[in-house]
Amino acid sequence: MFIDTHCHLDAAEFAPDRRAMRERARAAGVHLCVWPAVQAQDFERLGAQARAHGDAYALGIHPLYSAQASLADVTALANAVQAQSADPHLVAVGEIGLDAFVPQLRNGDAWEHQVALYRAQLKVAKRAGLPVILHVRRSADALLKGLREIGAHGGIAHAFNGSLQQAQAFLDLGFKLGFGGALTFERALQLRRLATELPLEALVLETDAPDIPPAWCYQPAQARAAGHAQGRNEPAELPRIAAVLAQLRGISLEAVAESSCRQACEALPRLKSLL
Repeated sequence: MFIDTHCHLDAAEFAPDRRAMRERARAAGVHLCVWPAVQAQDFERLGAQARAHGDAYALGIHPLYSAQASLADVTALANAVQAQSADPHLVAVGEIGLDAFVPQLRNGDAWEHQVALYRAQLKVAKRAGLPVILHVRRSADALLKGLREIGAHGGIAHAFNGSLQQAQAFLDLGFKLGFGGALTFERALQLRRLATELPLEALVLETDAPDIPPAWCYQPAQARAAGHAQGRNEPAELPRIAAVLAQLRGISLEAVAESSCRQACEALPRLKSLL
């Protein structure tokens, strides 16, 4: 059994065949998916869709949507979290965090706005007693600073690709680290090193579908320009991603599946009631 701890199944790419896509994942052994929100206007719809599929969801404002978000959206988040506090399918506040990769977001007022939204959402999660799902892109140190100053009930550092020292800092704060399709590329040497050097108990699995496709779905820009279609990333790819991790670590696929599910439930305790 597998848990996909991060997949955007409300995305438009899945609208034509969402139910069939989710059924393929179950047939592949992915029994539970976590759907993180990205903007306040999606909260109600996303929660209803996740519940309809028997899945879990998280509510939050993604840093890539920070330019069109305000602190009023954080109030909407707080109200939504409070309204859904008894819903076992609501497992975290997320996807929240900081993005220092996108040029227009990493400097000046845009960065300060990101930080303000992140810190405000951390406070919502702390008051609600919920873990957080963090967007970490060239921003690990800034995220850790907020966690140390405000506190959190643990969670997942999604799509982690930082240093071993940063990884340990998240682990020391009670977080798990999300690994997915990027791990499947042979050139991802640092990420593969992390995946083998960190304790297995530190890792959870994710697809980030439809984003971050694994190597077998990926087409480089030149190939796409020549008309070669990129394969769509979806939760059914998770067992194959797990098999890559198992091969890198020299352990069985069953050991990876068992551990990753256990760690997912430790990071997001409400998942246990949904299994």
